[in-house]
This record gives sequence, C-alpha cells and structure tokens, in this order.
Amino acid sequence: MQRASAAFLAGLVFGLGLVVSHMIDPAKVLAFLDIAGSWDPSLAFVMIGAIPVAAIGFRATRARRAPVLDIEFHGPTRTRIDGTLVIGSTLFGIGWGLVGYCPGPALASLALGRWQSFVFVGAMLVGMVGYRFRDRAGAVFLRRHSTFISPR
Repeated sequence: MQRASAAFLAGLVFGLGLVVSHMIDPAKVLAFLDIAGSWDPSLAFVMIGAIPVAAIGFRATRARRAPVLDIEFHGPTRTRIDGTLVIGSTLFGIGWGLVGYCPGPALASLALGRWQSFVFVGAMLVGMVGYRFRDRAGAVFLRRHSTFISPR
C-alpha cells in the first residue's frame, strides 16, 4: 500500500508539473521545437530547472544501499547502444516533433478530454504492443533457427 501511495503521489506531482509548465500543450512544445521560426524558449527553462532537482535525487541515491520502499535500485539492464535504441529514439523524436506530445504529457493531457490526446495515446499503445509482438516473434524465430547461427 505504501508503494502504491508513493507511486500515485509521485505521478500526481509529475503530472501537475507538466500542467504548470504547459508541457501538455502541443502548441507550446511545437513552438519550443521550432528553432528556425517563432521559437519559444520557455520550455528550456523548465528543463534547465529540472537538472538540479534530478542531480539532488541522483546524489541522494548514491548515499543509500536501497530505496525507501524497495529492497534494491532498479537501473537499466541494457547499456549498449544498438539498433533498437536508435530506431526507438528516432521514432520518439519524430513523433514529438510532429504532434508535440511525448508519453508523460500525452497521458496527463487525457484529463483535458481532447480527442487528439486520445488518438495519440491509442497510437502509442498500439506501437508498444506491436513492439512487444515483434520482440517475442523475433525471440521465437531465434530459438527455432539457432542451429543455423554460428557462435562467433
């Protein structure tokens, strides 16, 4: 119950931060990304303001052996830059640049009831399920055909 409450509170604070900073407004985000046109640098200040907050959080975790509500820290398990990471990052950037949403602000914007938010979140979920399907299908293929792959 404590973990769920802490997760809810953290999500609520994050969502409120997105609302206050106008990051749930695609027009604001697109104006920030339009550096060759009528650029709006205000979101840069939001991001710059987040750096010291994150730095304090990362520094605090170094002093602890485990988080308050778990038995261990869960860092990334994959640290290699590979094709999946590059393609995923590229798709993320294209999507953000085309519509002005990334996952967090898109979810927070659902509360506004805009149909565009629902379309984006739906498409994002389809993409996530599609990736899982592709990933599982690839694993099945490799298991079936691993005898043809030479270990080099």
